[in-house]
Order: sequence, then structure tokens, then C-alpha cells
Amino acid sequence: MKYVSYIVFYVYFFSFTAVLAQSADSVARESQPEIAERASELETMREQQYKDSLYRIKLEDQLLDVKLGDGAEKSRLMAELRALQSRDSIMMARRKTKVDSLRQLNKGIPVVAFRDTLYHIYTSIGSYSAQDRADAVESRLQNLADNMAFNTDSMQIEQNEDTWLLSWKDQILLSVNQQDALWANQEAGTLITAYKARVKQAIDNYREATSLSRILKAIGLSFVILASLSLIIVGIGRISRFLKRKILSSRGHIFNGIKIKGYTLVTAKNQIKFVWSILTLLRWILIIVSVYLALPIILNLFPETEGYAPVLLGYFLAPLRKVGTAFLHYIPNMITIAVIYVVFHYVLKLLKFFAKELQSEALKISGFYKEWALPTYQILRILLLAFFLVVIFPYLPGSDSPIFKGISVFIGVLFTFSSAGALGNIVAGLMLTYMRSFAIGDRIQIGEISGDIIEKSLLVTRIRTIKNEVISIPNAQILNNHTINYSADAEELGLIVHVKITLSYEIPWQDVHQLAITAANKVDLLAKDPAPFVLQTGLDDFYVAYQLNAYTKYPHKQAFIYSELYKHILDVFHEAGVEILSPHYHAVRDGSLRDIPESYRKEQRFNEPFHVKIKREDQ
Repeated sequence: MKYVSYIVFYVYFFSFTAVLAQSADSVARESQPEIAERASELETMREQQYKDSLYRIKLEDQLLDVKLGDGAEKSRLMAELRALQSRDSIMMARRKTKVDSLRQLNKGIPVVAFRDTLYHIYTSIGSYSAQDRADAVESRLQNLADNMAFNTDSMQIEQNEDTWLLSWKDQILLSVNQQDALWANQEAGTLITAYKARVKQAIDNYREATSLSRILKAIGLSFVILASLSLIIVGIGRISRFLKRKILSSRGHIFNGIKIKGYTLVTAKNQIKFVWSILTLLRWILIIVSVYLALPIILNLFPETEGYAPVLLGYFLAPLRKVGTAFLHYIPNMITIAVIYVVFHYVLKLLKFFAKELQSEALKISGFYKEWALPTYQILRILLLAFFLVVIFPYLPGSDSPIFKGISVFIGVLFTFSSAGALGNIVAGLMLTYMRSFAIGDRIQIGEISGDIIEKSLLVTRIRTIKNEVISIPNAQILNNHTINYSADAEELGLIVHVKITLSYEIPWQDVHQLAITAANKVDLLAKDPAPFVLQTGLDDFYVAYQLNAYTKYPHKQAFIYSELYKHILDVFHEAGVEILSPHYHAVRDGSLRDIPESYRKEQRFNEPFHVKIKREDQ
């Protein structure tokens, strides 16, 4: 089962990963050509604007050279300048529109200096991509910050045609062109000034953080934090030991163990051990949390390890944040489940109340027996619980997960194939309950097994034989065999116990009946009313078969009753001079008396007997 769950998990995991990878790859394939196409359009527009600007300068020079009296030429040049200005404004609007449409696809390359993002680069210059430009700026700023001769106030801003440069002495730190300004939605001069201020602040902060005084101060604070952490750990240990001593002294007062109806479920010693384990667990949790929270504080004091502090705190706080957020979002579902639970709880209590009323016969329903009350309640309870799980299933966390659904189906299939025999016994147990074949305490016989019912369950029925042997019989086997119930009508009609007696033909049947009934009346556990009776069940070749029948209301004492009955039959028949035997013999009829009662002999005429004399040769 464990390995199957692992297989299901990995299948879903890799399937999900493949789908994500495929989606990301498709998005990348779709976005890259679109970015390249729109970037090419932007470059074409920029080149066109550059050409127009050069042509505008040329027209302005021509306009200055026009003679004062040449009004027509002056008007022509002014018209061309206005057309160029109009086209330039339209071209600029189109470039802004293109940039705005590209913002969702092009997130830019961050320029990170001293673990701080200064700005983003979106465009390339010549053969230098945006990534190359960002790497170059980061490297220059790092080298400049480590140069003790560099002063942040000595950085200068220069303009070279449509490009603005930030430099120190003869070294260019970064550049901003019209494309960068367009992506930043600012003027190029304003943008380079903002970048200069950010660079200055980042370098000043870096130098301050890496100064000798700051390092010494960080080391001192680290020792203070470590000393405080040690005190906290020692304090947690002392508080834990103090609480353990208090708990130990409370044995017999607060911790008395858990007893249920005289049975000690949990001893006081085990209670104390459990509480001690909880305290030990809490102590280690507090120590680990203290160390984990102190470590980011120490790392945050040093510039080289400052970036690890948010990461460590994120490892600790992110799961807590996720759990808290998920819990807050799950509150409506929890309320829904609680309402559904309350409804089902009281429905079950109502059903249990009616079941008890039916069992005690305080409430009677025609055709519904009291033995059916609790089994019916259990069946309805299981059905309601299953319906309850179906209702709350959509509100459970992770119910929409494919893994959760797959595991649910797998468990269902596994349960179906592995419990066929058990389900058969359960169905048979329910059928036996509603067939009312027997009840607890009845004396029954199933096949060759006879005894008293001591337990009935959905799977098996247990019988105690007269030898105190407890036999468990599956319900399906009981359903497939015939069942004899000796106790069903014993209280009302009485159980008929019967004994077979075989006697010779010479004994009158009237005497046999009288003697047998006399013997039955001497058994205390046999009823006098209705009176015992005798049936003649056969006229065999050598004897007559009689059956003595008597009523009793004690089916559980059949063995004792039969033993007493056999003893009294022997006594009564022997007192009357009647031998209880079944003669098997061969007779040569010589005219002697026939083997019939004497009263019948007097009324019939028989031949005189003849005698045969055998003479031996040696005499």
C-alpha cells in the first residue's frame, strides 16, 4: 500500500511538472518572436526619427539663409518643418504605444548593486544586449565602490547627441538613450539625474556598512545576541526542570490516572511520563525557534551575510504565512462542515432514541420486531455517515486535487477486491438478523454443532457447546446450512424431547405405554401438562419400536433431561420385570407357543408341539 501511494504521488508530480514545463515553453516560444518583432519596429521608428531630426536641422539652416524678400521659399521651408514636427509627434506616440504593449512581455533586466536593485534595462545598444549592459554597470559600480580615491560627489552627467552619460573622470559608469527614457516614461536628462542619485546613495550605504566601525559594532552586537540566546536556552531548561518537579510532586493530587468503571486505563506514572514528554518537546521547540530567530539577526549585522537573513526568515515565516492564509480562507468551509455535522449529529440522536423505544417496546410498529431495532439503527447510522462524508467531501482541503481523487479511487478499488468474503459475511449477518432465526441465549443446532448463542456480529456467530467449547461460525456458512432452534417456542409451547425404545413382540404395547409415561413423569424438568405420550414408530423384523415424547421448558438442559429420562426408563421397566432388549434370533417352528402376548394366546388355538430326539453315534 505504501509503495503504491508513492507511485501515484510521483506519477501526478511528474505529470504536473511536465504540463508546467510545456506551458512555460509554449509561452516562451510565443513571446520571443513577438518581442523581437516589436523591438524591430521600435528600432525602425527610432531611426526614422533620427533621420527626421537631421533633416529638420538642415531645413532650419536653409531657413536662416533665405533672403528677406524671398517669402515663397520661406513659407515652403516653414511648411516642411511643421510637417516634420507633426510626424515626429505622431511617431513618438506610436513608439509609446508599442512600448506599453511590450511591458507585459519584457520585464527588463535588473541592475543589482550591493544587493539593491537600482533600475531596469529594457533595450540593447548595438551588439550589447540588455543583460550585457546590466552586467557591465554592476561590475563598474562594484570596482568604483572599492576604489578609495572615488568620491560620489565627483560623478558627472554629459550629453552626447541623444545619449546621456554618467561618468567619473574618463570612465563611463552608465548611459541612457532615448529608448531607455521612453521605457521609463521620462525625459532622458531627468532619468540620468535620478540614476545618479540612486548610485550615489547605494555606494554611500555600502561604504558605511563595510566600514571598520560598523564591523566592530556588529561583532559586539553578535556577542550580546549570543549571550542573550544562551541565557534564554538556560532559562528554558530551568523552567522545564522546575515544571517537571512540580508535576512529580503533584502525583496523587492532580495526576491520579484515568479510570473507567474501575478499570485503570492510564496509570498516574504514565500520565506524568506523557506530560514530561510534552514538556521536553516544547523545550526543544522553543530552543530551536530561538536559535533560528537569532541567526538571521546576527547574519543581518554583517554586509556579506545580510542577504541570507531574509532567506532564513522566509523559510520560517513563509510556511506560517501560508498556513495562516489557508486557515483563514478555509474558515467558511469549516463553518459549513460544522453546520452539516450538527444536523447529522442530531438526526443520529433522534434515530437512536426511536431505536431504544422500539427495543424496549415503548413504541410499537406493526410488523416490526424489537430485535430489529438496534441492527436497523446501525445500518441507518452507517448510511448516514457515508452520506455525511459525501456531503462534506467538496469542503475538505485538497478535495479538488487529482492526487486526492486518485488515491480515493485506488482505496475504493482495493477495498472492493480485498473484502469480498467479509462483505458476504456482513450481508449474511444482516439477513440472519431480519430472518430472526435465533437470538442471544438460544439453544440451536447448526449442522453437527449444537450449543447456546453467546455472540452475534456482522461477520461471525459464536456458540458455546455443552462441553464449554466456543465455536465461531461465519454468517455466510450459517446462511447456507439449516438451523434448528430449540428455544424459539420452548417457553410458550414447550420443547418435545423424545426417546426411542425397542422391545420384543411378547410384551403388550399397553404395558409399554404405561411404563414409559410413568418413567417420564418421574423427571422433574419434564412437564406434566401437557402429558407425555408414546408413539409406536415401527414393527421391525425382531422388535417393536416405540417413541416416548415429553414436553419441557428447559431446552438448555437437554443433556441432563435425557440422562434422567434414560435412568427412570431403566428403573421403571426393570421394576415391572420387562427386559429392555431387541432380540435377534432364528426359530424353527415346532408347534410350540408363538412369540405374542399371553392374552392373545388364550383366545387362539395352536397345534401341540413336537419333539426331535437326536442320537449320537458314540452313545
